[in-house]
Amino acid sequence: MIGPTPLLDFFKRGEVARDVRLEAARGLLAPRAHEQLAILVLLLEDPDPEIRATADETLNQIPVEALTTFLGRSDVPVDLREFFGDRGIFPAEIPQIEVDVDGPLLDTNEPVPEEEEEEDRETALQRLQKMSFTDRLKSAVKGSREMRAILIHDSNKMICAAVLSSPKVSAPEAEGFARMANVSEDVLRIIASNRAWMKSYGTLLALVKNPKTPLGLSMILMPRLADRDLTKLSVDRNVPEALRISARKKVVAATQKK
Repeated sequence: MIGPTPLLDFFKRGEVARDVRLEAARGLLAPRAHEQLAILVLLLEDPDPEIRATADETLNQIPVEALTTFLGRSDVPVDLREFFGDRGIFPAEIPQIEVDVDGPLLDTNEPVPEEEEEEDRETALQRLQKMSFTDRLKSAVKGSREMRAILIHDSNKMICAAVLSSPKVSAPEAEGFARMANVSEDVLRIIASNRAWMKSYGTLLALVKNPKTPLGLSMILMPRLADRDLTKLSVDRNVPEALRISARKKVVAATQKK
């Protein structure tokens, strides 16, 4: 299922440097299929003629069969279907191939060697320190788990968004991020906006208890907690007082109903 695309949001807001936009136009950032297509389509309107031409060339390299199969998915946005319809490419009624929606339709990146998928923190940190911004961005999407654990704390919001856009991030990994009190509020908001991750009660609880979670978001999520966790939250000095008081009121109200 097509979920939130935090990396795409940066492109929509026009907050991406030219060198990164050019990499994306070449298909080199390569997040999920929907993100890749949406970013390429967006870059066709870029003010830079080289980026526009590169994005168009990359789109033309995507196999038509892969495109028609992807467009046949029920959760593909209408505007994306209309765009390719104007190019004479329409959804396949009977898909002929399988398309991995957790990967790009056109992957121009060199694959990450298997031995790099599990590396120690020191090795990952040393490698990241030698990388340019665009290489760190690619590593956020396609690098190892240890790299993601480091980059989720990056001072650049786009790097953090790229980590959370990675198809490699599992639900338990997202729950781990939600527990971290040293990540940005934006990271916690993105996690909370992901329906798949929020199906995990552990992630929900971690966000509510995280003192870094914006108060408004915690207040919205708090009513979904189990009674035992509401009771603990009502006396938790690590959360904002307003949240603690609200939890206490719910506990009292629930007790009075019994």
